Amino acid sequence: MASFLDVLPGPQQKAYPGQNAGACSSRMRIALSYFTLSLCLLCAHAARAQDNYEIQVYPSETMAPKTLLVELHSNFTVEGSTTTQFGVLPTQYQEHETIELTEGINDWSEIGFYIFTAERSGIGVQWAGDHIRPRVRVPPRWRWPVGVSLSSEFGYARAAFANPTWSWQIMPIVDQTVGRWYWSVNGSMVWDIHVVSPLADFTPQQRADYFKNVAPKGVTFGPAATLTYAPSKYFNWGAEYYSYYGQWGDFVALHNQQQQVFAVANLFVSPKWEINFGAGWGATAGTDHLIVKCIVGRYFDWSHHRPGGSKSGQ
Repeated sequence: MASFLDVLPGPQQKAYPGQNAGACSSRMRIALSYFTLSLCLLCAHAARAQDNYEIQVYPSETMAPKTLLVELHSNFTVEGSTTTQFGVLPTQYQEHETIELTEGINDWSEIGFYIFTAERSGIGVQWAGDHIRPRVRVPPRWRWPVGVSLSSEFGYARAAFANPTWSWQIMPIVDQTVGRWYWSVNGSMVWDIHVVSPLADFTPQQRADYFKNVAPKGVTFGPAATLTYAPSKYFNWGAEYYSYYGQWGDFVALHNQQQQVFAVANLFVSPKWEINFGAGWGATAGTDHLIVKCIVGRYFDWSHHRPGGSKSGQ
């Protein structure tokens, strides 16, 4: 029987005195195989947690025409995975710096581009991948009671930093401001176009578990949401929620899901700048348990008007 013992390093097992060494070794390998398989799948979703390159809940509003927003997304995983899992490097003590460029096209569309980087002791600063993201929204002149937009994000990430490597995300966005309160819901659906293949000696059961818990081949679901309150025109504070449930029609068990809540604040020091920062806690075994993040953005207005596309929801 092929075993996960061939995948992960570990000490060789020895027979107890008085036992047949061959039989004992066989039984121990089978028992440890199932134990290690369970342990790997318990932690498997941490490999997907490396998607934490832009930790942000989007508003429905698009960037104003002839306005460019340059953002630096910074986050550091204080407590995450500590071992390489199916080729993906550990997340603990890994820092991500992502550059996002968003250009407004007209009053109902924009296009964004991402450059992902990762840094960790022993690997230095590494390019992790690039994505492109066009987005459209319901035009303001329609005067809907809630904001509605649709984002489509496509791109590549290196296998050492993400699984899948090629992906396409479709994300409907609904939001609303009610007095000093603001809420937004992002219904993220991702088609894992190309996933890292499992090892050749996996059994059919191990392959099935891998394609369910680690690298689904279909469309996965992972909604995000935020709720903030603005006691002043200069700042708001609130919470952001991020999740990953697995493939549509075959969600993973709760301990393999991503369930993460951030306490956040947004500062409005100038119409030319956006500042967001916070700390997030993971509630399941499949989630990085503590991440701190900061987003700093600068608007460049090519048409000499006040920036109209704030990603803070204001």
